[in-house]
Amino acid sequence: MNDQRTVKVSRYLSKHLRHQPDRIGITLDANGWVDIDELLRACSLHGFAVTRAEIDHVVAANDKKRFAVADGRIRASQGHTVTVDLGLSPVEPPPYLYHGTVARVLDAIRAEGLRPMARHHVHLSPDRETATRVGARRGAPVVLSVDAGAMHRAGHSFYVSANGVWLTDAVAPRFLRLRE
Repeated sequence: MNDQRTVKVSRYLSKHLRHQPDRIGITLDANGWVDIDELLRACSLHGFAVTRAEIDHVVAANDKKRFAVADGRIRASQGHTVTVDLGLSPVEPPPYLYHGTVARVLDAIRAEGLRPMARHHVHLSPDRETATRVGARRGAPVVLSVDAGAMHRAGHSFYVSANGVWLTDAVAPRFLRLRE
């Protein structure tokens, strides 16, 4: 499978496993899972034929581990805009986490903090390098440090998804730092 096809299949799966399952006629269970055979049928019926081997390749090759497979089912690891319960338990975060963004949104972030927008959680990275890559998807990256330790001590909950992305409900401006 070539890189272009891998990206195309990954984006298609992300769109339908995170945001619009109903668009291709699949139903995610309460935890975001769908039977892979059901997904394959739905993809084919909606003009995007994909094979089980391609799905397996995308799951295995994706450096961000966006998808999980278990017992013949698949789900997105995080980033949903549809209601799902990923079954994650709160965990103590490291002292600092990071968020990659771009300069054009800094004024809003300074005023309002980090909000989940259409998603269920704010996504945070465990290191600056990952946050830099995340921010670079939308332009020249800016990396914010999140004082996760202070947030946790103040009663905020953190979760870590199967692929190592840290999740929290929101981050108030007082917990954010930008290295100028």
